[in-house]
Amino acid sequence: MNRVQRWWRHLTTGTLARRAAFPAHVLNAVEQAIRDCESRHAGEIRFAVDAALSLSDLWHGVTPREAAQEAFARLGVWDTAHNNGVLIYVLLADRDVEIVADRAVGSGRVAQTEWEACCRVMEKHFAQGRFRDGAIAGIQAVAEVLARHPPGAADAGNELPDAPALI
Repeated sequence: MNRVQRWWRHLTTGTLARRAAFPAHVLNAVEQAIRDCESRHAGEIRFAVDAALSLSDLWHGVTPREAAQEAFARLGVWDTAHNNGVLIYVLLADRDVEIVADRAVGSGRVAQTEWEACCRVMEKHFAQGRFRDGAIAGIQAVAEVLARHPPGAADAGNELPDAPALI
């Protein structure tokens, strides 16, 4: 996608598009999926949906990955007792999903290709307008990765909100 197309998408994608893709019943299903999946591993999953980047971010060429890393920090996903937080970040305007994992579940413990595979599962569903199915499939895929590569420490309980963050 060229720069003009990207700007247009971000300028025309807003709260209404986010509500259409992730209405209350979908957000509730996402929250329940996170709650169910976190019972199977010691990781903490946070799900965030961002409709579009700000004009300043667009001007500075912020990538979806950089926006996800910013959301990871802003939402405090890094602030778990055992550094076991994972953020699933959806940027609707770019039609992109990014996963950012804290050091106990990332940083070489899990191959980047595994996280990317989780993203592709969601993006495939999202491209067909199936946001509920895609979000739940992605959360389950992340849970499977966390179950295969558990953090070194025991589960410290539910440290992050299960409800999706709307940015």
